[in-house]
Amino acid sequence: MIRKIIKIDEEKCNGCGLCINACHEGALQLVNGKAKLISESYCDGLGACLPECPTGAINIEEREADAFDEDAVKVHIEAKKNPVPEKLACGCPGSHARVIEKAVHKEPLAGCCDHNSSGLHPESQLRQWPCQIKLVPINAPYFDDSHLLIAADCTAYAYANIHSDFMKNKITLIGCPKLDNSNYAEKLAEILKHNEIKSVTVLRMEVPCCGGLSHAVKEALQKSGKMIPWRIVVIGTDGTIIEE
Repeated sequence: MIRKIIKIDEEKCNGCGLCINACHEGALQLVNGKAKLISESYCDGLGACLPECPTGAINIEEREADAFDEDAVKVHIEAKKNPVPEKLACGCPGSHARVIEKAVHKEPLAGCCDHNSSGLHPESQLRQWPCQIKLVPINAPYFDDSHLLIAADCTAYAYANIHSDFMKNKITLIGCPKLDNSNYAEKLAEILKHNEIKSVTVLRMEVPCCGGLSHAVKEALQKSGKMIPWRIVVIGTDGTIIEE
């Protein structure tokens, strides 16, 4: 049938993911860093995603397309709310939740030139495993009464003191909205709903695609129905803090 449906210009798409969160029918996904229409039958052609696109990569065109299927959309949305947990090959323990206990060094470590100003080795402040958003269990025990850091994975490489300045005394979750083919908002909302989170810090890069991470956290907070203090810190590509 001839009807109105969205068209995505991949040359203009920067992979920010904002259109994905704006589409109530779940018709869009990031594939290889670009927004894609995953099914014509999921798109109602009304264009709710258009205003969210910062580059003007989405337009409405009139062409031959599958009819909009509201029933299929309902099934699709329900499946997204209750995703099948990912299974890791060979029984890999990568998704097994555990708390990481930190040893306290009271004396400087001898025989090493790579010490910090206190004479100690820099120490990881990661307090739990796993830390990837897609792998972390929703009901992991370390979430209760925690301060949550949700960080774009590039921030760990751009900002040298991420462990001491941001990760310390927080539960850290990392992800990349451009490379992961999923919407973090649903899972993050479930984490916020089922655990007593004290605060949320979003650590993102200044690049546009990282806007998808901020948007997902904002949507998750709204869906959780909880009033949780939160803030966004933006790291520049030169490793400086440009907004907090």
